[in-house]
Amino acid sequence: MRAAERADGGRPGFRHEVRLYAGEGAFVDATAGFVRDGVRAGDAVLVAVDAAKISRLQAALGPDAGRVQFADMREIGRNPGTLIPAWRAFVDRHAAEGRGVRGVGEPMWRERTPAAKAECHHHEALLNLAFRDDPGLILLCPYDTQALEPAVVERAFARHPHAHRRPRRSGARYAADGGVDATLAEPLPPPGPDLRTVAFGSGDLADVRAFVRQGAAGYGMTADRTDDLVLATHEAAANSVRHGGGQGMLRMWLQDGHVVCEVADRGSITDPLVGRRHPAPGPCHSRGMWLMHHVCDLVQVRSTREGTLVRLHVGVPA
Repeated sequence: MRAAERADGGRPGFRHEVRLYAGEGAFVDATAGFVRDGVRAGDAVLVAVDAAKISRLQAALGPDAGRVQFADMREIGRNPGTLIPAWRAFVDRHAAEGRGVRGVGEPMWRERTPAAKAECHHHEALLNLAFRDDPGLILLCPYDTQALEPAVVERAFARHPHAHRRPRRSGARYAADGGVDATLAEPLPPPGPDLRTVAFGSGDLADVRAFVRQGAAGYGMTADRTDDLVLATHEAAANSVRHGGGQGMLRMWLQDGHVVCEVADRGSITDPLVGRRHPAPGPCHSRGMWLMHHVCDLVQVRSTREGTLVRLHVGVPA
């Protein structure tokens, strides 16, 4: 029986499941059977968790571990906005061979900032959109109830259409649209108290770059990371000029060890997956949002009919 046929009780379709476990010692019990079943069914299996959990799972799987691809989530998922392209590349490579695909992905961990945890939930919602037409994919997302705040765990149920042993007390329910629309319109917390602000128009992009470079230097950011932030902010401001009414507002502040640049305009994003697909070749295809995700530690995008906010986070030395 093919993975596509197993994915939903005999019906083909993408299966995205949250599975709770209590403490690192319980991680292997929560995931090893799922991985082993995939290996023995001939599925391609990718496990993206932290390095310590990779070691534990490899030991538990024994010889089967050699038929699994492992990736350190703290490297490939530092910015959760880069994860969908990684999953897409893996799925497409093996689906072309006619194989089912299984994945274990744990993008949420205790040390993430509040902003990064919010974006992990955003990522989980977008997975339902990005892979809804991939019937051969089964994706398991473990959540550690001992390491994560109860509100973070509870919110996971609204982002996953399937749950393994949902707690009876849970009030969160999966939305028909996977939570994408609500997530894209979800308000962001206000900026920090050290806010710096500048308005810009079509002829001001050089001034935008200078503003960011000067501010980053004042926060003690390294030269290479300053270049990353300047480049990403330039791309966001250029998008405002092209698609957001020709002008925008740039705000800059320090938050949770990161310099944050927020670009706001009156435009509206119609594609929730913008920046999370490999850019198509050719000069007519924008690479701005893709570039932002790959040079920043975190990118937050919120958009309604009233306007769009893009927040770019880049860390400063401790």
